[in-house]
Parts: sequence; C-alpha cells; structure tokens
Amino acid sequence: MDELGTIPTLVDLLSYRAQRDPNGIAYIFLKDGQSDEVSVTYAELDRQARNIAVSLRERIEPGSRVLINHLPGLDYIASFFGCLYASAVAVPVYPPRFNQKLDRLNSIASDAEPAAALTSKSVLENMRPLFSEAGRLSHLNWVEADTAKEQSREREWTRPDVGPGTIAFMQYTSGSTSEPKGVMLSHSNILANAQAISQKFELTDKDSGLVWLPPYHDMGLIGGILVPLYFGFRSVLMSPYTFLQRPNNWLKAVSKYKATCTGGPNFAYDLCVKRTSPEKMEGLDLSCIRLAFCGAEPIRASVIEDFSQHFKPTGFKRESFYPCYGLAEATLLVTGPKALSKPEIISIDGDALETSGRVTPVDKTSANLRQFVGCGDSPAGHLVRIVDPQTLEECPAQQVGEIWFSGPSVASGYWKRPEVTDHVFRARVKGQESLGEFLRTGDLGFMQDEQLFVTGRIKDLLIIRGKNFYPQDIEHTVERSHEGLKRGACAAFSVLQNEEERLVVVQELDRTAKDADLTEVVKAIRQGVFDSHGLHPHAISLIKTNSIPLTSSGKIQRHAAKRLFLLGELQEKVRDVQAGA
Repeated sequence: MDELGTIPTLVDLLSYRAQRDPNGIAYIFLKDGQSDEVSVTYAELDRQARNIAVSLRERIEPGSRVLINHLPGLDYIASFFGCLYASAVAVPVYPPRFNQKLDRLNSIASDAEPAAALTSKSVLENMRPLFSEAGRLSHLNWVEADTAKEQSREREWTRPDVGPGTIAFMQYTSGSTSEPKGVMLSHSNILANAQAISQKFELTDKDSGLVWLPPYHDMGLIGGILVPLYFGFRSVLMSPYTFLQRPNNWLKAVSKYKATCTGGPNFAYDLCVKRTSPEKMEGLDLSCIRLAFCGAEPIRASVIEDFSQHFKPTGFKRESFYPCYGLAEATLLVTGPKALSKPEIISIDGDALETSGRVTPVDKTSANLRQFVGCGDSPAGHLVRIVDPQTLEECPAQQVGEIWFSGPSVASGYWKRPEVTDHVFRARVKGQESLGEFLRTGDLGFMQDEQLFVTGRIKDLLIIRGKNFYPQDIEHTVERSHEGLKRGACAAFSVLQNEEERLVVVQELDRTAKDADLTEVVKAIRQGVFDSHGLHPHAISLIKTNSIPLTSSGKIQRHAAKRLFLLGELQEKVRDVQAGA
C-alpha cells in the first residue's frame, strides 16, 4: 500500500501492475453470465492499451476527448486505458440497444466535442444505418479498437505527458433530474477516491471482485474496474443486460468465483429476492462475500432485511451488507460505515419529518414512521456537512438539510459549464469559510451518531398541502400494494391542479400480471398510499412492463415520467384520475 501512495496517474498504475505481476489475471468477463469466459492479464492489457494509444495519436491531439462506445466487456477496458495512454480524455458512453435512436449518444457527443470514438467492428456496423440522422456522430473519426489493440505497435508507444491534475475521463451524469453534464475527473481524483475506498472497505490484494454494473457508469467503471486494479486483485465482470435477464446469474458467479466483494443498487438485491426461489438457491454458497456494497439510490431497510433473510441458507451474512453513499461529482464514494458492522437502521417520526424536516426517533410501533439506513461517515481527508440550502448555514443536529462534501475526491467541475460549476463545486458554509469549498450534492440527509442518513433529492421533494414527501417513500408503498406491480418501476411526482400540487403515480405492471383486474390494482394503490401517507393520489397511471423512463444506471427518471404523463405519451394500460384529489 505504501508504494500505491506514490503512483501519480492511472497510466503509471497499470504500468506498475504489468511490471510487477505480468501474468496475473486482471479481469475475467463472463460473456453469457455463466461459464463462457474471456480474460486478460495485466501485461496483455498494458500491451493492448499501448497499441490503441499509438493508433489514436495518429488521429488526435493530446487532451482531445474520445468516446468509449463498446458493449460491456474487455474491449471497453482496453479502450479506456488506450485513451489514457494517448493523453486523451475518455468519455464512457454506450451503444444504443436494438432499434433505439442515437439521441443520448448524439447529445453527449455534441457537448463533449470528441475528436474520435473507440468502438468495435460489430457495434460500428450496427450503428452506421443510424448515422444519417446522428449529426456530429456521423463525422467522427471512428476507430475499431478490437483491431487496433492487436496491431503489435506497442514498441512505438512513449509515456504521455500526463500528471495527477490531468483530466482522465469525463463521467456524464445519468440525467435523473436534468440534462446530462460531463463531470471532469482527474487522475488524482480517482486515486484519492480509491484510497478512500481502501480505508472504508478494508480491501487488500487478497480480495476478489465480481460486478455486473455498466462500465459507462461511475460505480461500474471505478468500483468494478479501477478499484480492483488499484489493489491488484482479480475482478470478474458480466453485462448488466445478462443480470437483468437472469439475476440469479450474479449470485451463481459470486459462488463459483468465491468473490469477496460485490454489490449494486438497491433494486438489484430486491430483484434477486423476487426472482430466486429456494430451488434456484441449491448449490449457492454466498459465505465468501465479505462485503456487499449497496448504493446509487436510496437504500431500503426492508431490502436489507429481505435479502439477508432470504439468502441466509446460502451462508450470506447480514453484516456483509455495506450501505454507502456517493455520486459522480465526488468520483464515487462519499461515505461508508466500518466494514463488517451490521447496517444501522433507525425509525423516524414521519409527521415531524414531513412538516418541519426534524429528525425525531420513534419505536417501530409508531403509526407514521419512516425508516432510514445509515451510510457511514466520510473517509480521512474529506468532510461532510449538512447545510440549509437557503441560508447556507450548517443545520443544527437532528435537522434535514443538503449534503455537502469536500476533499481530494471532488471533481474540478462540469465540462463547459462555468456558472453551474461555481454554484455546485465552489460553495462555502456560512460562518465556516475557512473550511474551503464544498460540493453541493443536491441530496438531502441528516447526521446521527456521526453517521449519514440520506433522505432524498432536493429537486424530487414533493410539497403537498404544506407537507414534505419523499417520492421514494411513496413509490415503495405503491409497488408493494399489489402483487401485479413490478418492483423498482414506479415514479411519484406532483402536478399543478387548480393551483395546488397534487400527487401522480406512474407504475409498471409486472410481466406476470396479464390477468390482473386493473380496477382492483388501482384500488389497492389508492388504499396503500392513503394508509401510509395520508394522501389521495390525483392520478394513477398503470403502464406496460419495461416502459418507465430510466437513466443509464437504471434509476427512475421522475422528471421524464412527468413530462410523458403530461404529454399523454406513456404506454398506459389504465389512467385513473380523481379530480378532487
């Protein structure tokens, strides 16, 4: 670990691994999510990156942006490092699936202004028919990295002029509440966050990882690819599409490869509980899991309990659950608890939270309680503060406010957005200006017993008849109100009706609900929302399976769902409106 602290860039990190352990397996990719595997050693990855860099240098200037446009797999990793080895700025994206349009990819290309794009021959062939309406994409210099990496030109490569402050890649935010923005992350940001994760996760080179998360998203790229490289342990990867089709493949792979560190968002654990019957658990051994991280969306206490109980027969331990909090603007991790400590779950008075944002602990028998999961505290060298977003003063204890974060993991800002950068990345706590600049996360939370509890996002907060409601609480109630509703596929938001904000719920039907009485489903939702929150939904929209708008990382896009609802463009099976509600 002492040697790692002196490594200045990711280029030096991969070179270090290739020299120290050339034949060590860096990554294994499961093409079918099970047994069809391909692997790459540190030395092979270093050689491939050099070859790609040589090809790139013939086409672009140092510091240019380059799209990484592969399907999940080892080519994604080779292209990413090929960019860094060429002193280019990597911009991770993903090809459109099936017959999807190129809108998001084209908008990122228009913003990032890349000089080239790295992809594979097959992906490029599938995309070419769409280039006629793709604007900037059709004029890009497309490089087939799967060919370039095998060109045997590695001896032509020389180390690029990059340092700790050089921008390594731009992580485009998922766009859950706004248009995607490019977060500029330097080599030092990434290495600082890797060190933070090392402190919190207590990882060593004896660990092994297994991740299905998309490589174009911060948790997949940094958590699944860069952090294992930092520690020098093997990481087994699989496609997120494979996981979504057969969630049990994730757990089978963990069992087969004896992974000690794995994880994903809240919905992934929920999906495994729902899709893994006792019969499918036969032969599963999850006792190897030392740390199962959970983040990227509000963490549900019920999911922790359900997963721990459901998979207890496989050897999974509840204390292996690792709730954590982070975001792209902070590279990845912001807070995390001590490893192997049981998740802390507290019950809060819902009435006090909704009316004044006060945190009042209650017991589990209280009528209107809200449960929150602790996400630990900040790593060494970093600070978290809870701040009133209006006065910019630190909130008193037991008060919900905006989560602010500072430290070497915080990115330098958004690409080409100086005003937004100043507002988000250059904030100072009133009366504590000597602490320096903070990142405004846009998330709400509170501290208790030196541990962070996240309650939701500022922009998603619903204010109805003078009370504050967190949409994820309502969504949690809705999706469990009837067995014919799909978990993790609900959007709750408000619309203006007769000059007052009113609740709207958009919920996907489960694929098993073909014969469900939709009138009864609507009744169950209305009853559940009223019983749990005292609200009468103005409108309930039941939509087709897999049709709710999602971000690239699988989060619900509430603002997009609202726009489609107002335009009447949701794939609705039923829209039930109560004018007076």
